[in-house]
Amino acid sequence: MSDVHQLALGLRDSLIADRRHLHQHPELSGNELATVDFIAGRLSALGLEPRRLADGCAVTADIEGNKPGGHVLLVRADIDALPLQERGDDRPYRSLVDGVMHACGHDAHVAVALGVAELLAGMRSELAGRVRMAFQPAEETAGGAQPMIDQGVMEDPEVEGALGLHVWSGIPAGTVGVRDGAIFASADEFSIVIEGRGGHGALPHQALDPVPIASMVVLALQTLISRETSPFQAAVVTVGKIEGGQAFNVIPETVTLTGTVRAFTVQDRDRLLRRISEVAQGIAASFGAKARTERGPGCPPVVSDPRMAELVRSSVRASPGAELIEPEPITVGDDVAWFLRLVPGCYFLLGGGNQQAGIKAPHHHPEFDLDEACLPIGVEVMVRAALRFCGEGLGGAE
Repeated sequence: MSDVHQLALGLRDSLIADRRHLHQHPELSGNELATVDFIAGRLSALGLEPRRLADGCAVTADIEGNKPGGHVLLVRADIDALPLQERGDDRPYRSLVDGVMHACGHDAHVAVALGVAELLAGMRSELAGRVRMAFQPAEETAGGAQPMIDQGVMEDPEVEGALGLHVWSGIPAGTVGVRDGAIFASADEFSIVIEGRGGHGALPHQALDPVPIASMVVLALQTLISRETSPFQAAVVTVGKIEGGQAFNVIPETVTLTGTVRAFTVQDRDRLLRRISEVAQGIAASFGAKARTERGPGCPPVVSDPRMAELVRSSVRASPGAELIEPEPITVGDDVAWFLRLVPGCYFLLGGGNQQAGIKAPHHHPEFDLDEACLPIGVEVMVRAALRFCGEGLGGAE
């Protein structure tokens, strides 16, 4: 049996090099063509056969084991960056693209997944079944997983389980967070257009001002959490953007509210999205105005199957230097949820923070960074879990 721990440690330099290359060359959601070229080149060098999906912005490759029987596992890594200007001129790997930055750790996700592919490709004699490496675009816009599913990433042969990880700066490097059930919330975008009647700012009685109506809608939406959601069930409704008006003395025709909804159950997600529309329409109608609500991109909660979570836990316990923790659920979203709705899976957190080294900025922050000591740990845990699942299926977690 190969020493997975030593093999993963042996990849440390290449993992860091891959992560830094990707960090310097970030690409936004739906434009990850050069990133895919880089990934495909690395996969081809391992003797694998990359397959491009999603208009060339996604890539997959299968690693088939030499042991008889076995199961089919999907290992997913997201690859897109954020529209954010990086701060931190002292970093030698600082983004070279103005206004674009890997501020959520997707560069690390790709590096870890490439490391997993490298180890598993060299361990075919110990691998049963098949591991499908899936490098997904457009996670930040919740628009990358479903197109890959529509194009057959879960088929031929049929995928039976899924694994993924998210580096997390909120927990220290060396820790791995695994929990049963929901770990990330659903994430949905909504917009509300309040339609009034414009006019002179000095003659409001001759207009139908959408500004105070929109203000009342914003306040009323908060009661969907404080008065309609159980205090034992976390959820969020946030209005993050308000647009309306062209001049200080002109009452506008419309005001647009844009926001997000987060929930840990499908029932709460559906209820909140429905009630947002009902509340907006009701308040607008009481003033003789109209409210039009539109639902934007979104994804359901990220829910780990308890059996797959236990498989990952056992892999963490078997990995020297990795500390297992159970994290609290987090109200961020991730469209890996669509894969986990189709097959049993586990999405776990890879600690990447280091307070002493000053690595403590939150995700989606212009100073976000991570402790690269976490990279070999992610590879080791994922490889151990993949080998066990492919050999034993869900029985390996019991």
